[in-house]
Amino acid sequence: MNQRLLPTCLSASFTALALALAVAARGDADVAAPVKMPELKKDFTPVNDGKLGIIVSYADIVDPVQTEVVSIESTRSVHETVNPIMRQFFGAPEEEGDHKELGLGSGVIVSSDGFILTNNHVVEGADELTVDLSDGRKFTAKVVGKDPKTDIAVVKIDATGLRAVTFADSDKLRVGDVVFAIGNPLGVGETVTMGIVSAKGRSGLGILDDVQGYEDFIQTDAAINMGNSGGALVDAKGRLVGINSAIVSPSRGNIGIGFAVPVNMAASVMKSLIETGTVSRGYLGVTADPITPDIAEQVGLPKDTKGVIVTDTGADSPAEKAGIRRRDVILSVNGKPIQSHDELRLTISQMSPGSKVVLDVSRDGKRMTINATLAQVADKPNELLSGVEVGKLSDDVRRHLGIDPRITGLLVTSVDEKSDYSENLPVGSIIIEINRTPVDDVTIAKALIHSGHNLLLVWYRGLQRYLVVTKP
Repeated sequence: MNQRLLPTCLSASFTALALALAVAARGDADVAAPVKMPELKKDFTPVNDGKLGIIVSYADIVDPVQTEVVSIESTRSVHETVNPIMRQFFGAPEEEGDHKELGLGSGVIVSSDGFILTNNHVVEGADELTVDLSDGRKFTAKVVGKDPKTDIAVVKIDATGLRAVTFADSDKLRVGDVVFAIGNPLGVGETVTMGIVSAKGRSGLGILDDVQGYEDFIQTDAAINMGNSGGALVDAKGRLVGINSAIVSPSRGNIGIGFAVPVNMAASVMKSLIETGTVSRGYLGVTADPITPDIAEQVGLPKDTKGVIVTDTGADSPAEKAGIRRRDVILSVNGKPIQSHDELRLTISQMSPGSKVVLDVSRDGKRMTINATLAQVADKPNELLSGVEVGKLSDDVRRHLGIDPRITGLLVTSVDEKSDYSENLPVGSIIIEINRTPVDDVTIAKALIHSGHNLLLVWYRGLQRYLVVTKP
C-alpha cells in the first residue's frame, strides 16, 4: 500500500481536507490587519543547561502548555452536485444543494490578547471559526492572515489575560531532542504525546507542491493524528519549537512520521501577516544545481566543495544586476552555507524585499564576495485568470476526488469569491483543455489564455463540460 502525506486537521469531508493543502497564496485577509506585532515571550537558552537530572514525569513541563493550546472548529458551506451516473446505477439521492461541513484543528495562543497561530489548511475556506479554550470558554475567531506557501495562518479572538506560549529557537534543535505534540486529535480532547526530533530540514515531501511552497519541516515520532493540525510541538522546557502540520500514513493514522513547521519560520510569517495581512518574500533570481565532485573539479574547486552552481539568472533580476553569472558557484549567503537550490530559495525567501545579502561565490576557482539587493517575489504566480489560481494535479488529490487516471489537467486551487469566474471554476475543478489544447503546466496554460473569449474543457465532480470564459 502506498504511503500518503496527509494534513492533520479533521474534517467531515476528506475532499476538503485533501484540497486544503493545495490552495495557493492569496495574500488577502478576512479582517483588517493590526498595525503592530505583539511582543512574544522568548527563551533561547539551550534545552540541556546542566540542570536537568533524572526525570520521572513531564507533568510540570506540559501542564502549563496545555492552557496555551486551543481547539479550532470550522464550518464551511459546500455545494453538493449529484452525479447522474451514480444516481442511475447506485440510487444516489436526487437532491443537490448547499450543506455545512465541519472541520477540527488546533492552534497555539501567542499573545495575551488573543492572537493564535495555526495551519492555513485548518482555516482555509471556513465561513465560521470557533476557538475552544482549555478552561471550556468558546470564542468566535476571525482570520488575520494566511500563507498557504508555509501552511501557516493567524486568527484572533476577542479576549484578554490569556496565557501565551514561549518561543524557542528552532534552529538550535538537534536530532534526538525530546519533544511533545499537543493538540486535539480526532476530536477526543486535548492530548499530549511524546517523542523525539527524528530529522530536521525535511523538504521535497510534496506537502506544499501545489502552491510551490517552502518546505523545511521538523520530523518527529511523537504521535500526531487528524485534528492535531495547528497544534504545538514543544521541547523539554515546554517552549514552542514547531506547528504540527502533516503526517505520512498509508492508513490516515499515526505511524510515527509526523511533520511540523519550524517555529522560526512560523514566527517570521506570523509577524508579516499580523502587521501587513500578507507575506512579502525576498527574490534573488537564480536557478542552480548542487555541485558534485566532478563539477567541482571542472570549475577549479576541491572535490569535497559544498555549494550550488548557477545554471541561469532571471532577466533584470537582482542576481543579474549584482553580476552573478552562469557557472558561478554560490557557497554561502550571509555566512550560511548553501548546499541545494531549495536551501538557497528557502534562505532568500525568509528575507524581506530590499534586504542586502552577501554572497560568497567562486568563479573559475577564484573566491569573491558579491553584494545583492533582493527584490520581491512576484505575487500570485499561479493565477490563471483574475482571482483563479491553479496548480499541478497531485496523485493524492486525484485519489481522494476519485478522478479517472485518464483525466489530466490543472487543479483549480483557489478562487476569490469576488472573481467573475467563481461560479464556473470552483475550487476542485480540473481544467483539461484551453482553446482545444491539453494543459498540465501553469506556464503553458497562461500562454494559451488570450484576451477575449476562451474555450475551456473542465471536469468537476465527475462531469466534463465545455465553457467559454472571457478575459478582458
